Amino acid sequence: MVKVRSGDAEISYEVQGQGPSVVLLHPFPANHELWMPLAQAVTSKYKLILPDLRGHGDSETGDGPATMQKHAADIMRVLDDAGVGRAPMAGVSIGGYTLFELWRQDRNRIAALALFNTKAGADTLEARAARLQSASDVLERGTEPFFESMVPKLIGKTTREARPDLVEAARRMMRKMSAADVAAVQTGMAERPDSMATMKTINVPTLIVTGDEDTLTGVSEAELMRQNISGSQLKVIPRAGHYSIWEQPEEAGRVLRQFLDSLAF
Repeated sequence: MVKVRSGDAEISYEVQGQGPSVVLLHPFPANHELWMPLAQAVTSKYKLILPDLRGHGDSETGDGPATMQKHAADIMRVLDDAGVGRAPMAGVSIGGYTLFELWRQDRNRIAALALFNTKAGADTLEARAARLQSASDVLERGTEPFFESMVPKLIGKTTREARPDLVEAARRMMRKMSAADVAAVQTGMAERPDSMATMKTINVPTLIVTGDEDTLTGVSEAELMRQNISGSQLKVIPRAGHYSIWEQPEEAGRVLRQFLDSLAF
């Protein structure tokens, strides 16, 4: 892992493979390791830049909420450190929220977008209140009840029933986050801006991916993005929930590799 200072936090990232650079952003509450089962599908041709978002994995949280503005600034700092000017970028869930913010801040860094299991809309008042409550609860009760409550939301029914090993490995990733990390990231997501208008400004090749068992962002949110991002394409991964890249890495890797191969580098 390479470490770089970004504002008030030290951000860690890993580089794998050789070739044109591709940036991969993981979901909450995991880290860059969630991409690893998929990585072999693309490292034969591409160099992967795999950051841990602030508050996740080996990256520090810094002070206050981990806002989308901070995450986007962190990614630009990682790109500069890795010598990457412009690259295709993929993001899952909070990784997608970060990419919308990065597009607003410096769209010239983004050559193409792959939006996995994410959505453009801000939290509803109810969802925002629930995030802020969970941030408070985790500081009071610890992380384990929170992580256990998240497993059925993040991992599809098929995977939970057939692959307990994947579920447990995901739990281990989650446990790298402290209560303070979880609270800062949840608060930052609750504060994230709405990206509905941002979608209509996106003019780079865009792939939208979701799982057919994703109960958090699912097909309806993916279809909404497809309708609003000009020229975008939508792929639905079967037998996969919110962590589709982890649950079905071969299919998710095939879809991502096909998309990357279609781009003119």
